[in-house]
Amino acid sequence: MSINDEVFYGLLLALASFLFSMVLTPFYTHFAYKYKFWKKQKQTTVDGKDLPIMRKLHAHKFKHVFPTMAGLVGVVSVTIVTWLFNLDRGQTWLPLVGFLGGALVGVIDDVINIFGTGRGAAGLRGPVKFFLITMVGLALGWFFAFKLGWTAIEVPFIGNIQVGTIITMLIFSFAVVATSNAVNISDGLDGLSGGLSMIAYGAFGIIALFQGNVMLFGFCMTVVGWLLSYVWFNVPPARFMMGDTGSFALGAGLGVVSMMTNSFLLLPIIGLPFVVDTGSSLIQLFSKKFFHRKIFISAPLHHHLEAKGWGEAKIVMRFWIIAGVCAILGIFLASTGGAI
Repeated sequence: MSINDEVFYGLLLALASFLFSMVLTPFYTHFAYKYKFWKKQKQTTVDGKDLPIMRKLHAHKFKHVFPTMAGLVGVVSVTIVTWLFNLDRGQTWLPLVGFLGGALVGVIDDVINIFGTGRGAAGLRGPVKFFLITMVGLALGWFFAFKLGWTAIEVPFIGNIQVGTIITMLIFSFAVVATSNAVNISDGLDGLSGGLSMIAYGAFGIIALFQGNVMLFGFCMTVVGWLLSYVWFNVPPARFMMGDTGSFALGAGLGVVSMMTNSFLLLPIIGLPFVVDTGSSLIQLFSKKFFHRKIFISAPLHHHLEAKGWGEAKIVMRFWIIAGVCAILGIFLASTGGAI
C-alpha cells in the first residue's frame, strides 16, 4: 500500500462507521423512548455528599425525559465495521476487545441506572466499577505482554526501555483503567467527551498510520466515524447521553491504542483535557477530605466553569480547541521523539 491507499482505506472505514451510526441512531432513539432509557440525575458525589449545585446547573435537562446509553450505537457500529473489514490479530483484535470490555462494564452500570430503584438506582458502586474495569485491563494486558510479546515502553527522545512482561501488563492495565475513568468523568456536558475522544483517536490514528500500523489506523478512524455521528446529535442541546456504555468503551479502547502504538507516555499529553478534568475531581476530593473545604465550586473543572457562568457550548468548544492543540503537540513529539 502507498500512503495514499492507506489514508483512503482509513477514511473509507470512518465513512462506513459514520453512515452506519447515522442509520442506527433513529432505531436506538425509538427503543430508548419506547423502553424508557431515562437517565436518573446523580444525587451524591463519590464520597456520599449532596450535589445541590449540580442539580441546579442541570435541572433543565431533567425536566423532561432524557435517554442514556446511546453508546450502544457506537459499540454496534465499531464492532461490525471492524469485524467485517478490518479484523487483524496483531493490530485490531486487542483494541476491539478492549472497546467491548469497557462497553460491557458501562452497560451493566447504565442498565442498573435506568431500571434500578431505590439506593441501587445510581448504578454500580464506584469500587465495583473500578474492580471490573481493572479486571478488563489486566486480562488485556496479559495478552499484550505474554501473547503479543510487548515488553518495552517507548520514552520520547530516549527510546525503548525494557521493563519486562509483568510491568508491561501492569502499565497496560493502568492505561485502560485511567483512561476509562477519565473519559467517563469528562462525559458531563453535551458533546464534550465525544469531541475530545474524536480528537484523541484521530491523533493516535495518525501516529499508527506513520508507524505502518494501517489496520490500527483504520480502527481509530472507525471510532472517529462513529463519534462524528454522535457529535452531530449530541452538540448542545443533546438529544441523548452517551452513558457509561460509550464512555467506558471509548476510554478502554483509547488506553489500548496508546499501548499498541507504543505511545503510552504521550497519552497524558494528547489526552490532557481528560487529565485536567479528572485531576480537578481528585483535587476536590482530597481537599474536602483533608482540609474540609472545596477548591472548585463544583468538580470536575467543566462543572466549575459552568457554575462560574460560562455557557455550555463555550466550555465544550474551548475544551475541543485545547484538545486539538494537545493532539498536534502529541503527534509532533511522536515524530521527533522516536515513536514514529
